Amino acid sequence: MNRTTLSLLAGTAALAAVTGFAALDPPAAAPAHAAQAAAQLPVERTTLLCPAPSLSDIADTSYTSFTPVTQGTASDGKAELQAATEQSADGTSGKKKKASKPVLTPKAPGTPATGDTSGADGPAYVGTAEGRYAPGWTVQATTEVAAGTGRGLQGVTCTPADTDFWFPGASTAAGRTDYVHLTNPDDSAAVVDVELYGKDGRLKSSVGEGITVPPHAGEPVLLSTLSEDKQTDLTVHVNVRSGRVGASVQALDDKTGGDWLAASADPSGSLVLPGIPKDATDVRLIAFTDGDTDADLKVRLASPDGLITPAGNETLHVKAGMTTATDLGDVTRGEAGSLVLTPTDQSVPVVAALRVTRGKSGKQETAYIPATAPVGTRATSADNSGKGTTLSLAAPSGTAKVKVTASAGSEGGTAVSKTFTIKSGTTQDVEAPVPSGLKGTYALTVEPLSGGPVYGSRTLSATEDGIPGFTIQTLPDDRGTVAVPEADQDVSVLQR
Repeated sequence: MNRTTLSLLAGTAALAAVTGFAALDPPAAAPAHAAQAAAQLPVERTTLLCPAPSLSDIADTSYTSFTPVTQGTASDGKAELQAATEQSADGTSGKKKKASKPVLTPKAPGTPATGDTSGADGPAYVGTAEGRYAPGWTVQATTEVAAGTGRGLQGVTCTPADTDFWFPGASTAAGRTDYVHLTNPDDSAAVVDVELYGKDGRLKSSVGEGITVPPHAGEPVLLSTLSEDKQTDLTVHVNVRSGRVGASVQALDDKTGGDWLAASADPSGSLVLPGIPKDATDVRLIAFTDGDTDADLKVRLASPDGLITPAGNETLHVKAGMTTATDLGDVTRGEAGSLVLTPTDQSVPVVAALRVTRGKSGKQETAYIPATAPVGTRATSADNSGKGTTLSLAAPSGTAKVKVTASAGSEGGTAVSKTFTIKSGTTQDVEAPVPSGLKGTYALTVEPLSGGPVYGSRTLSATEDGIPGFTIQTLPDDRGTVAVPEADQDVSVLQR
């Protein structure tokens, strides 16, 4: 190996250690073989941010951490999930405060680790994984709220920090209490703008501009305090002026429970929203496009038998700068399904999410499915149970072969793998493997082996007093590797 290659690898490893993920893009003039020469190496450091779990005094939250076994990792490393405020500096000495015991300390890769909190005082958490614990590190927070606003099951996958987030599906209507949670992992304050877009455009508000999120802190912002305008369907845009944050929306309803709304995938002309439960009684689609051009979308459902067009909802017109919503009813009609949105003509970037309701009046629960990126190289889902887990996989544009692995249990059990074929244009609720001799909770990894792109989601269910509590998390790539080009590639362009 020559000196140039050594320098390149060292520089890229340092970048991965700082950001957790990096990709190196060759310039447009580079030869076609250059992009193919990039090698995928495990990341060396990953940082995840978990919002404060609940404002309810009767909430119980469990945290589950999992790192998949990844070839080529370092032999050492560490990981922990620590309260954000425990990492702040002492103002007089400039030294970090002495941290209390982490909520959880991950076990060796391949085995989940768990921790618990209760009540309304749970803080936001900052998690850091290094070495062999970093590639694909995934943390899930699952909260059970026994009664009151947002009662039911709420789940959120802790996310990396970023500077731009879109959340279609929020609300300031009567009976809704929605917060956008901002978590700052860094040593300096972050400055954030929170913009709200309703059916007639952007809501007038100066309160959402220049929100300061202190270092190593979580900041829940009640959306109804940003504008007096009551809107049933809102799109929330979080734009970070300086610094970086993690962002999630907690959408709580007085009558129909609630859940976390994760950010939509980056604006795109085509979107996939995977894993609508087969027994969904109502599905509402919320979409938004920024800029000056309207979007016209073809609406299709990837069912177990192929792509179909929902009667009465063949297309959706999204006005520029305005949030558009439409009720799809019980669109799945008792079968697994994923929504596929594509442009009817001109491609205009759109963000979208689904609000999904299960149960009948008086005993209903809601959850959210944002548009998501494909599984990519590998996706990871933490906090699964033997009876309450449903894994949904969609292959909207080409038959795909997929390997699903159930990890060892957090308290015992042996890993098991299965391979599935998802036909083109379909969604399948697959019979995911369960670890043999399972004790505790387990993780699932999804790895496409061949074929077209795969999209996925995992549903957790826990019925209580006849109310079908559930939460849905999508399964994008778990960011376990970094692309490292060969020495003859131009590495002047770096992209996270």
